Amino acid sequence: MMQRSLDPENWEDFRKDAHSMLDDIIGYIERVAERPVWQPIPEEIRARFREPLPQEPESLGSVHERFMNEILPHSVGNVHPGFMGWVHGGGTPVGMLAEMLAAGLNANLGGRDQIPLEVERQVLSWTRQLFGFPDSASGIFVTGTSMANFISILAARFSILGEEARMHGIGGRKLAAYASSSAHVSISRALDFAGIGSDALRKVPVNRDFEMDVDALRHAIEADRREGFTPFFVAATAGTVDTGAIDPLPEIAEIASGEGVWFHVDGACGALGMLSPEISPKLSGIELADSIAFDFHKWGQVPYDAGFVLVKDGELHRQAFASGASYLSRGRALSAGSPWPCDFGPDLSRGFRALKAWFTIRVHGSRKIGQSIAHTCELARHLVQRIEESDRLELLAPCPLNIVCFRYRCNNPDPVNLEIVARLQETGIAAPSTARIEGKLAIRAAIVNHRTRIEDIDRMVDAVLSIGKNIHE
Repeated sequence: MMQRSLDPENWEDFRKDAHSMLDDIIGYIERVAERPVWQPIPEEIRARFREPLPQEPESLGSVHERFMNEILPHSVGNVHPGFMGWVHGGGTPVGMLAEMLAAGLNANLGGRDQIPLEVERQVLSWTRQLFGFPDSASGIFVTGTSMANFISILAARFSILGEEARMHGIGGRKLAAYASSSAHVSISRALDFAGIGSDALRKVPVNRDFEMDVDALRHAIEADRREGFTPFFVAATAGTVDTGAIDPLPEIAEIASGEGVWFHVDGACGALGMLSPEISPKLSGIELADSIAFDFHKWGQVPYDAGFVLVKDGELHRQAFASGASYLSRGRALSAGSPWPCDFGPDLSRGFRALKAWFTIRVHGSRKIGQSIAHTCELARHLVQRIEESDRLELLAPCPLNIVCFRYRCNNPDPVNLEIVARLQETGIAAPSTARIEGKLAIRAAIVNHRTRIEDIDRMVDAVLSIGKNIHE
């Protein structure tokens, strides 16, 4: 009979190929700084990924060769120290190996009585400790903060409407939510997904430092109550995606508590600053939140994806998601260990994301990770200094953390700065992104990668000045 298993027919040959693959990817990370940050995809390579469904097998070695020649050179480049676009972590070799082990184990962490769940619960315990949450707080790994924000809004919806919302939706209830005008788009999308509607979000103005204006928040809540709305959710941001601003957490917490409104912190970019003694004071008040969303795959340098949601009222969190389906019944043996992660979020099938976070924290230690986080902020301050020293560059926003928004000064700045960013990316020198700051197009450098050095910052600044001069003249 033909072999039906998908295991290798020759394990020794497979082992050799596997070691070759591991050596190649370690070599890539080891020497990544010698490569361009990013390079355009040639059309002939792009065309090869439009082939029809393959019917016959290929050797592992030949598929690996395609990866090395056609995929690896044309990734987004966030492993590279010159990558400063958006807010992407750089990952670590340790996290990569842990991901390999997790894939080999192939555990489904929706539930059941298994040690991988204890690993996730241990990381949960560490996050409670980090953010000053009680032992009764709940939390789970998710894809990223977008999903964590969604889960938090559903928990907040349950807190105000109870089981009725799960059974029949919000009906005619007029709910209102609040976030700053600089908040991430995932907040409005989550309201859409939750059946509340994105129009329920009130975008609160920001002050000169791009932080939520708390007086404007108070007035918005009062106005909604007069109009018959029920305020139920306010999202403060700890590290906005455009400038890294931190909303005034204690003041927002006080308003939310007084109004009986769920207080959520979107900490995708900045919450893990709690690991750094230099940065954690900026996050004072985060411990007052009803829920926190953050990403281990950003400042935590855990490979994608590794988001997390933490909810202070663990029992309410469970009630907002738990299901009584017969195939999820609990008992003894494999069906023991309740509650399960599927009781705290929408996913029944879940990968072992916790292992790469657990390995990263165990191997490097929280102190060293915190030092890496603080270093990215030091590099941002160096970039600010370079900008302020040049009469050709202009800083467009304060830099409270690790995000710097600036532009090249000239008569027609928007198209020139857009061209500068494109040329930086196309030459592979650096990869910043762009943002709109009070209507002005900015070169936005988000310094998240633990591999980034002062030399990488200086190389980007020098290139900006050179390209800008070339365009302007």
